[in-house]
Amino acid sequence: MSLSERPGSTVGRPRVEPHAPVTAPALPPEQRLDMPRQAVDGTRAPRVGGWRNTLSVFLARILVAAGSVALTAFGVHEMYRVLATDGVTSLQWLFLALFAVNFTWISFAGCQAVVGFIALLAPAPRRLRRPVGGALPGIRTAVLFPVYCERPGRVAASIGAIARGLAAVAPDRFAVFVLSDTNRPDAWVEEEVVYSGLVRESDPRCPVYYRHRRRNTERKAGNIADWVMRWGGGYEAMAVLDADSVMAPETLVEMARRIESDPGLGLLQTAPAVWRAESLYGRMQQFANRCYGPVVTRGLAAWHGRDGNFWGHNAIIRTCAFAAAARLPELRGRPPFGGHVLSHDFIEAALLRRAGYGIRLDADLAGSFEEAPPALQDVIVRDRRWCQGNLQHARFLLAQGLVLPSRLHLLSGIMAYLSSPLWLMLVVVGLVLAAQALVGQPGYFAGPSLFPVWPVFDSERAVELFLFSTAILLAPKAMGVVVVLLDARQRRTFGGSFRLIGGALAETVLSALYAPVMMIAQSRLVAEVLSGRDSGWKPQRRDDGRVPFAAALKAHRLQIAAGAGLGALAFQLNPDLLLWLAPVSGGLISAGVLEWASGSARLGSALRRAGLLLTPEEGPARPAILTEVERHAGFRENFPAAPALQRLADDAALRQWHLAQLPGGAVDPAFDAEALVARAKAELAGDLTALQHWLTPSEAIALLHDTERVAGLQTARRAA
Repeated sequence: MSLSERPGSTVGRPRVEPHAPVTAPALPPEQRLDMPRQAVDGTRAPRVGGWRNTLSVFLARILVAAGSVALTAFGVHEMYRVLATDGVTSLQWLFLALFAVNFTWISFAGCQAVVGFIALLAPAPRRLRRPVGGALPGIRTAVLFPVYCERPGRVAASIGAIARGLAAVAPDRFAVFVLSDTNRPDAWVEEEVVYSGLVRESDPRCPVYYRHRRRNTERKAGNIADWVMRWGGGYEAMAVLDADSVMAPETLVEMARRIESDPGLGLLQTAPAVWRAESLYGRMQQFANRCYGPVVTRGLAAWHGRDGNFWGHNAIIRTCAFAAAARLPELRGRPPFGGHVLSHDFIEAALLRRAGYGIRLDADLAGSFEEAPPALQDVIVRDRRWCQGNLQHARFLLAQGLVLPSRLHLLSGIMAYLSSPLWLMLVVVGLVLAAQALVGQPGYFAGPSLFPVWPVFDSERAVELFLFSTAILLAPKAMGVVVVLLDARQRRTFGGSFRLIGGALAETVLSALYAPVMMIAQSRLVAEVLSGRDSGWKPQRRDDGRVPFAAALKAHRLQIAAGAGLGALAFQLNPDLLLWLAPVSGGLISAGVLEWASGSARLGSALRRAGLLLTPEEGPARPAILTEVERHAGFRENFPAAPALQRLADDAALRQWHLAQLPGGAVDPAFDAEALVARAKAELAGDLTALQHWLTPSEAIALLHDTERVAGLQTARRAA
């Protein structure tokens, strides 16, 4: 007797109130588009439309390049003079090389910020890029929400607010697609409960569609590619968002206008503002993003020109260009460096640019928002995946056909993670030099000094170089604060001058403490990738960052021990050396406390009550779209009282809707091992409770895609 013929699977279960009967597919007819897979090497195509970067872009590039070279040359020269009063040893040459790489990285970032600072403050009699404005865009745009094991009620609040707004301001120009890659059966059915209501209630002037993909091949990039190949032919543009993204309808309309008016533009990236942060670490990221971020993004936009980058979300893309040029290659070898491309966005931008399309960052577009990871451990989980993906980009650095800015974007992404082990190596080599000085020849010493005592050392020049390096490192923060202080309206949105400066000081001190913890964490991530460990794909926590204190201490026990050992060694070598290493050793010793504090909403709220780390979205100037999202946030949350199969057996309307979304016909188990095993277990199981315990998540997903077995759940309910 098969499961569908056996009673008892629903005995004792409460009756679930059925949804309104909806049996139609939650998708429009497919309009397919070819999307050939690209190779790593290729030929650079002529610019589509014959566009050129403006003179201001070239001037910005000269300023960034010349400034970075000049600062690095000065810093390296000064460090050489610090070390080389009487010759340079091999170990000192190694230290100098590590210093040069690290100093180049911070000089480049500082020069970008200077360019952004100038762009924000320089008088502009006319905009270089005027918004098109006026009439509605003539193109159709799909707004894509890729989701993976997210809380559907939270995401639905954003989708509903955006769809309602688009229906009102641009009727019949947009459609929203929820593209699910969720691979947990209970979470999938919970999505169907929530999104079926969203689909049913959506305004036909901006419909909402839902698609679930059984196998999440190539992760997010494969999710988007699947949509392009099945429905991309019906939409001239696609706005790609993340599950935590929110965009004002007016912003989406303006983005569609801009890409429509510029045939050579392949991708238009916005600069998302962080919002909704409650935890201490989240509020730090939110404040930094809103206070210092505009200086950084304006600088990026200034020198990128039309050779920009893609950040994976909150951007609009020309669909035909993406289909023709941006399907990712498969890399030879096994993960972590082979297989599918993980950090897809940088590579997709490079491929689009290689095909002749412009990539632009429009930092003037407001109304683009995202959320930040709530705690330090969530940042590390995310960084594990990004680290592997960015290091994988080394295989594209010398690829044929890429333009130089695209190569610089890839190199910047790689350095975002390599900078941590390089900094760690710099600290270690410095300690070895100090130890060498302690046991070396007495002629190497001129007396105790606050700076680490190298075998040969110019202390006065070293102090000057340290202050100079610190100034470059903190310059982007200082410039961001100055920009806000000079604008009375902006200043008020941050709580006024004193609260703004107090918040900046608090963020700077906290960031300095967290920096060595992240240095160790990212160095470990790089080591894991280089040793061949694959990252997998873990869902991201969105709002709850709490970490038990004991668990935080346990998780960071090695960092705490390393910090204590570093401090003790520095004190033994030279007590003054301890003062220079205090930020590093202090941050590591406090790693457990910092981890626990990072996810604390109570500490975040305390700082907000004190008027620190405030941002514009928390005051009266809050955009209407954010208020609308918050008003509906969580109202659809309906966490399942029963597992997926039981829930479908209990709710006939939900079961009908689920069946309507599946491909026609039963799954053929002859070509599907998971479906074959799932069917066998279904035949042997006495009831749903037993079956649900027997099935693995992938087998349960396979069974939920089997129309015959899902339809058989109705028989089981009647028998009960």
